[in-house]
Amino acid sequence: MNEVIIAYILYLCLSILLTIWVARTLFKNGKIFLVDIFHGNKELADSVNNLLLVGFYLINVGYAVYTLQITSDIVNVQEMIEMLSLKIGLIILILGGMHFMNLYIFFTLRKKAIAQLKIINE
Repeated sequence: MNEVIIAYILYLCLSILLTIWVARTLFKNGKIFLVDIFHGNKELADSVNNLLLVGFYLINVGYAVYTLQITSDIVNVQEMIEMLSLKIGLIILILGGMHFMNLYIFFTLRKKAIAQLKIINE
């Protein structure tokens, strides 16, 4: 089997596994923020959480597939590992960036929800 094909398979498997792991972690731990943001409405929080999960998968798996192409020749295992480390490293940085973006959005929405509750309770 050609080294490029092996690299494609490894890249897709690692990218998709990393995306699933991060998505599940965000899904599980983000729910409590959404319930708080939506003032205890668990049904709405679950619905939004599911939509966020689908969007996360679409963006990250789509990006991994979009950047699948390998333009240089891979002649040995060292070059394959170096190329994969660059591609997987970029995926990890993107996943990390999306994680922090989600946290920022959750905390911003939570802050607004708390402010709204204060106005309602006054």
